[in-house]
Amino acid sequence: MKYRLLLFAFGAALYTSIGLAAADAVDIAAIRQSLGKAYPEVQITDIKESPIPGLYQVFSPDAVVYVDRTGQYLIGGPLLDAHTKADLSQQALDARGSIQFAQLPLDKAIKTRRGDGTRVIAVFADPDCPFCHNLEKELAGLTDVTIYTFLYPLVDLHPQALNKAHAIWCAPDRSVAWHDWMILDRPAPSAEGCATDPIGDILELGKTLKINSTPVVFLENGRRLGGTRASAQLDALMSSAHREHTSAGTAAMPSPRS
Repeated sequence: MKYRLLLFAFGAALYTSIGLAAADAVDIAAIRQSLGKAYPEVQITDIKESPIPGLYQVFSPDAVVYVDRTGQYLIGGPLLDAHTKADLSQQALDARGSIQFAQLPLDKAIKTRRGDGTRVIAVFADPDCPFCHNLEKELAGLTDVTIYTFLYPLVDLHPQALNKAHAIWCAPDRSVAWHDWMILDRPAPSAEGCATDPIGDILELGKTLKINSTPVVFLENGRRLGGTRASAQLDALMSSAHREHTSAGTAAMPSPRS
């Protein structure tokens, strides 16, 4: 008797889950059709349920919005958790933007080591981006970290950023020049006689990573963080990522060395 009851309960649950999955599929198809007609120029890469019942997350290459199950009503982000103050929209985008950290061309980045350098992050930053300046001030208080900074000037927003990035790359000590500009507002010396830099390659890399704003941080477990974080939060995130990377036995990447 007990076996029959368990079998019935399992069958009912399975039937319900199949029904819900089918309903979701119908909703997603309706949303895709509705938005495709209203916004034919937008590339929809994915549609998923959101944390709010009845709302779906609609992803484009660099954004997320929220719609009802018909696709008629659209809400632009960010979606915030009122209790934790977390930006759920940014978290959703970050989760979709994870990478294999070992595949980053670290030789094309400015390397800054503090303390034992065991924890590792990569930062894509524009020298004229005010949020990047804020992030650098938060990073300045952290130790036992190696930071790889990829110069990523957004010339449409900051026309002089490319020249500044080139001068910083061509400086005798790139890490010092980056720190002096971002923290002390001290320009890098003239780049006369320095004809090359990796900035063009980095901009192409940024396109493949769908980096359309700065700063963007990649932790060593591949997780992507958009925008600025407080130093305490960065410290905790880096430590967590380092433990995860180490315990998972992720593919080897260059060890931070002086």
